[in-house]
Amino acid sequence: MSYPSGPLGGRPFNHKSSSDAETEYDRLRDLARQEHAQQQSCAAKSRQAYERGDGAAAHQLSEEGKRHAQMMDQCNKQASDFIFRENNAESRVASDTVDLHGQFVEEAEQILEQRIRYAQSTGQTHLHVIVGKGNHSPNHIQKIKPRVEQICQELGLSEHTEHNEGRIYIDLTGGQAQIPPNTAYHPQYGGQQQYYEQYGGGQQNQNDQLEEAVKQNLPKIFRALKSCCVVM
Repeated sequence: MSYPSGPLGGRPFNHKSSSDAETEYDRLRDLARQEHAQQQSCAAKSRQAYERGDGAAAHQLSEEGKRHAQMMDQCNKQASDFIFRENNAESRVASDTVDLHGQFVEEAEQILEQRIRYAQSTGQTHLHVIVGKGNHSPNHIQKIKPRVEQICQELGLSEHTEHNEGRIYIDLTGGQAQIPPNTAYHPQYGGQQQYYEQYGGGQQNQNDQLEEAVKQNLPKIFRALKSCCVVM
């Protein structure tokens, strides 16, 4: 999975969040960006080694780059899971709603597809998807909304942008996406926890272990790069 190498510029929270939560989210994304930079550096040095005929160094650097890419994906997964838990707590969104703030586009796509499958399997007739208006994005361009519309088209589901332009209504019955006039958005809380446990709840311990592995392995990687990357 590919990710942007720099900040998106958007605000990751759809609510008043604590500074600790924002700091943790930013820390995880920063770790991912650092790993991406190391991966790019290894790729460049691998090409240089190959061009000067040092196949062994080129291979070693290529493998190091792959490990950095894997660590980048792991850090981004941690950030995605963290912001999802923050924005989709039962006290913040309804059981018929999913908030995609703070997600990269490919992360949002995966979450939405899982959420649609879960909603359909539990007999839900519709889904409200919070995508944001793009007010805090570079050039005020909505990035997630077009992908949500594309997913609905691919799945044969109709969707409609609600009066709040940062939210999309998806009809899960196969009919036209027309928001009932008396139920435009009267949220009923509960049910998010069950969804989270089914699709994401088991990730936290694994993510903590992965982050610790990143911290432990970085010094070793740097030493290996230092020993093998001297251009003669």
